[in-house]
Amino acid sequence: MIRVCELHKHFGGLRAVDGVTLDIAKGAITGLIGPNGAGKTTLFNIIAGLFPPSAGKVFLDGEDVTGLKPHDLFHRGLLRTFQIAHEFTHLTVRENLMTVPGGQSGENLPNVWFRADAVRREEEAIRERADEVIEFLDLATVADELAGNLSGGQKKLLELGRTMMVDAKIVFLDEVGAGVNRTLLRAVGDAIVRLNRERGYTFCMIEHDMDFISRLCDPVVVMAEGRLLTQGTADEVKNDERVIEAYLGRGLGNRPDARP
Repeated sequence: MIRVCELHKHFGGLRAVDGVTLDIAKGAITGLIGPNGAGKTTLFNIIAGLFPPSAGKVFLDGEDVTGLKPHDLFHRGLLRTFQIAHEFTHLTVRENLMTVPGGQSGENLPNVWFRADAVRREEEAIRERADEVIEFLDLATVADELAGNLSGGQKKLLELGRTMMVDAKIVFLDEVGAGVNRTLLRAVGDAIVRLNRERGYTFCMIEHDMDFISRLCDPVVVMAEGRLLTQGTADEVKNDERVIEAYLGRGLGNRPDARP
């Protein structure tokens, strides 16, 4: 689904991403881990079009998409979420979902005046899709709640829901577990697995919770100092001495199941 070839990103003398080559397989849930400053989010930002690379290429389904803007990638099915949720705080959960599809005819003022029935039918169809997403994610009890009033976990579920309002091919999740309690984190994980298995979503996620990574992800990719350190199954990664030294900590050598 995604191929990254010799990707570099330099900020002055800082090599935030330093020659990363990586494949993200279609249909996989790929985990991306590494210590703070490893270059994980910078890599996401390059792939998702927020930063142009200093060098290298990004391919989506075999098409060179290097340097395309986020809205162009959105229309090609590449979406991302952020560590801090980006909801519209003064809109309801349902309204947040309904804003997602692009090119809605109601955005054109003459259509509102002269094609009101068509605009209304389109809006009803989008509302129906939003309600299906709400049911899928078990958000019915907060469907009419202002998004700014949601808990951290509910906001992460809403962000997942927004990806469901369009035909996503691959979704990049940046620390989806950050600020989420254990109960809601399990619900988020269940939603990711269902989207992967039932709807064919491909995911790549940055996460520090190794239990969460181990439950969902195969393969797991490890970055350190802007470079790809290793990749493999969660168990292989947790037992790799290089990972233990660079990320999990020198003192965890006898505790491969330890969490950072």
